[in-house]
Amino acid sequence: MDRALLLVCDSFGVGEAPDAAAYGDLGSNTLAHTAEAVGGLSAPNLAGLGLGNLTGIRGVPPGGQPGTAAGRAAERSPGKDTMTGHWEIAGVVLDRPFPTYPNGFPDEVIERFERAVGREALGNVAASGTEIIAELGPEHLRTGRPIVYTSADSVFQVATHVDVVALETLWEWCRVARTLLDGDHRVGRVIARPFAGRPGAFVRTPDRRDFSVAPPAPTLLDRAGEAGVGVFGVGKIGDIFDGRGLTEYRYSRSNDDGIDLTIDYLARAGRYLVVTNLVDFDSKYGHRNDPRGYARCIEALDRRIPEVLSALGSGLMFITGDHGCDPTTPSTDHTREFTPILVAGTLARAAADLGTRSSFGDIGASLAEVMGIPYEGLKGDSFAGLLG
Repeated sequence: MDRALLLVCDSFGVGEAPDAAAYGDLGSNTLAHTAEAVGGLSAPNLAGLGLGNLTGIRGVPPGGQPGTAAGRAAERSPGKDTMTGHWEIAGVVLDRPFPTYPNGFPDEVIERFERAVGREALGNVAASGTEIIAELGPEHLRTGRPIVYTSADSVFQVATHVDVVALETLWEWCRVARTLLDGDHRVGRVIARPFAGRPGAFVRTPDRRDFSVAPPAPTLLDRAGEAGVGVFGVGKIGDIFDGRGLTEYRYSRSNDDGIDLTIDYLARAGRYLVVTNLVDFDSKYGHRNDPRGYARCIEALDRRIPEVLSALGSGLMFITGDHGCDPTTPSTDHTREFTPILVAGTLARAAADLGTRSSFGDIGASLAEVMGIPYEGLKGDSFAGLLG
């Protein structure tokens, strides 16, 4: 196989994981609950890939066309954050979660950050990003003090208004925070959260940047490069993997922009893997408890699947998620769920059942096998033999 696409739909969950209770996520089912909340989805292309086989999704019947395969995967790593999920897909299973701060960051952390940027911080609490911007945005406009907050994930987030703090300055503050947050406080990501607008109508801009720690071991992306396979990243992929193993990567400003960039990469000649993260599901709708917006986003992706497959040609497409983010629960946090594995472009004469996989890493192992990429030392069991 000369080329493949790994499309990660950020927060595509298809039902509570076996250990969901330990995370407070019993009963979560991102896609099923989203569909139910809006009276059903119109997603015939995802249905054709077998999405309806994985959980009961109103409007998405069970099925699957020839040349497709469908299953679901549980996460072995502890946690339910973006980096942990993506790293496991690429063959790295963590043995302990990143630190989280439900009561805000300790003085030793926040004071070092304040000294480094020369301004006192606002907030320093666990909060919804849109809510804390609405609450503290006016004071930020008056004082220029950055808004610092976290969530159930291991993140140190810094929000500033584009008219008060230049983007380059916000990004530099986050780079500084990244150097400070190490040792016992080595959070997974420092996230720049620029916003615009006036009080009562603040909106986050698409110029977000994630400053991540590097994966603790080589990933599928590294192995691909060593094997002479190009790796192109779209969206947050460059940040999630700290640029490692990537031939080239480009940020996206929306899901549609991410699809456009993906199609551009698929037009290139050679042997390569394209890895795309579509974040709108999570950032715009899951975290904001907006099932209607989430549903529209699913349907928008569905409409573009034929276009992506046409660009991919004879290659394989893998669609999956990295965690859940059920928009119908009281919480705005990620949810510990199974994620889908949908494959298109197989040689099988009938739709294949991949069953329930014990690790997200089975996706990376399968991609490695079909592309001839060495996978020694990485975690996951390949299901390539089921793809025909």
